Amino acid sequence: MSRQHTTDPAEAVDEHVHEFFAGHDVETLTWDSGPLYQRVPGFRVHAVAPGPRGSNAWTYVTTGCWQARHRDGHGLEFVLATRGFTMRAVELLARNAYFHAGPQDQRLDLGHTVDLGEPWLPGSACDHGLISLPYPWGPDLESCDWDGGHARLLWLLPITRTERNYKVEHGLQALEDRFQAARLDFADPDRPSVV
Repeated sequence: MSRQHTTDPAEAVDEHVHEFFAGHDVETLTWDSGPLYQRVPGFRVHAVAPGPRGSNAWTYVTTGCWQARHRDGHGLEFVLATRGFTMRAVELLARNAYFHAGPQDQRLDLGHTVDLGEPWLPGSACDHGLISLPYPWGPDLESCDWDGGHARLLWLLPITRTERNYKVEHGLQALEDRFQAARLDFADPDRPSVV
């Protein structure tokens, strides 16, 4: 758990990401297409290159979702991973943030799924996203606290429609057990469905 010494949520998340991914190259990106900034005016994505945290994947972390939709000082930011650098990850996080910041019935939380409407990367069978704990990075990435607030960083994990249906029928834990048994290569767009 990271405790930032600031009252500014965006600054706290920025510091948290840079602190957690110390030794990695980090670039801050925006997404200028569509009406995103009407709902999430402070939206940005930190693109984190592979490095000492042990993953060969690129990691992308949002900033700005918390400010757009928080309750009593507590809100969410989202994490996504890809094998190589791609602006497609920024686009998916932007679309996810726009959805999350919409009407109350669109608020995302742990265990929710979203229909991406198309493969997350070209040729992939994964066309849905599961909001999960950030298992590959551990609990230290998940929690960012600052004076007057807290952001929970949850993983937007690309999944297949059949995996989404399995989760609906059998529950989140059953699907996560399948992922663990299959040793899910979460950054592989060509991975087979685990169900």
